[in-house]
Amino acid sequence: MDWKLIASTFAVIFLAELGDKTQIAAMTMSASSQKPLSVFIGASLALATVSAIGVAVGAGLSEVVPLAIVRKVAAALFVLIGVAMLLDWI
Repeated sequence: MDWKLIASTFAVIFLAELGDKTQIAAMTMSASSQKPLSVFIGASLALATVSAIGVAVGAGLSEVVPLAIVRKVAAALFVLIGVAMLLDWI
């Protein structure tokens, strides 16, 4: 078990998710439903599922596509999403 990798992954994901649309949606659903435990379970399952998909795709890509290309494509997608958000396209 690589505890350093676990800690750094936790820190990156935690900071990336802090204050994003997902967290705001969870707050809104929890406040409107008055059932925070149900919202927590649903949100946790959703995040775990999305993370599992990301890990599986990343592991599969690493066997087919060189890491340098994956990083460049990911960076380009982040830039495109940022521009789309700035222009209110999403």
